[in-house]
Amino acid sequence: MSSATIFLMLAVFGACCVEAVEALTIVLAAGVTRGWRSAMEGTVAALVVLGVIVGAVGVPLIHYVPIDALRVLVGALLLVLGLSWLRKAILRASGHKAKHDEDAIYAETTATLREDGSARGRRDSLGFVVAFKGVFLEGMEVVLIVISLGASQHKLGVAAIAAAAAIVLVSVVGLLVSRQLSQVPENTIKTVVGIMLTSFGLFWVGEGAGVHWPGSDLAIPVLIGVFAVVTTGAVALLRTQTPAPVAAHLDHAEADGRVAS
Repeated sequence: MSSATIFLMLAVFGACCVEAVEALTIVLAAGVTRGWRSAMEGTVAALVVLGVIVGAVGVPLIHYVPIDALRVLVGALLLVLGLSWLRKAILRASGHKAKHDEDAIYAETTATLREDGSARGRRDSLGFVVAFKGVFLEGMEVVLIVISLGASQHKLGVAAIAAAAAIVLVSVVGLLVSRQLSQVPENTIKTVVGIMLTSFGLFWVGEGAGVHWPGSDLAIPVLIGVFAVVTTGAVALLRTQTPAPVAAHLDHAEADGRVAS
């Protein structure tokens, strides 16, 4: 197994763990307040739709798009995703942005759902919609990462397996603790995954454009190290500046996008 494949699996697994934790928080809130049957049905429906999207988009990309063009496209997408994650991670680590708090999200989601009254029968439409929406929205970012990394190396199956393993792990832990996974070091994982996605993105853009990286795939861990140093330096620099006022518990824009109105 090449180093590129190993880093691919780690990047997909880490990203999926983060998104699965966030989706699980919404599902648990929906299950507790609106009923578990509707929440589980919404979750399964969203996972089926996401699986269809991976198959419908990822397989044609691998078979019909020229590899160099695919790598440039995929690399650009990964750069956008990775830099977005890194920007937020740096701001959070330096105190300029509130850290992602699953406890606060869980509390706000359950409070919003309870405002609509009690669940209506064994099947509750609100519980279904909230669970479906939470899993689907979080899952779409996972789908982009799985398709991007998998298609760029013609290892869509490997990326899908890594994603499935992360989802199963988080689901099992969630069932065992029966609550949101606030103890998972989500912000740290986001930083690491952001660095890896950015490194992969730059690597594939270069490959597609004809750049011959020294050491071929071994250039990936070097890029990861460079971006790790840059991220650490950015955090240290921003910590010397006065942090902007941040919300104490939750980025409301993120929470509002998950709960059906």
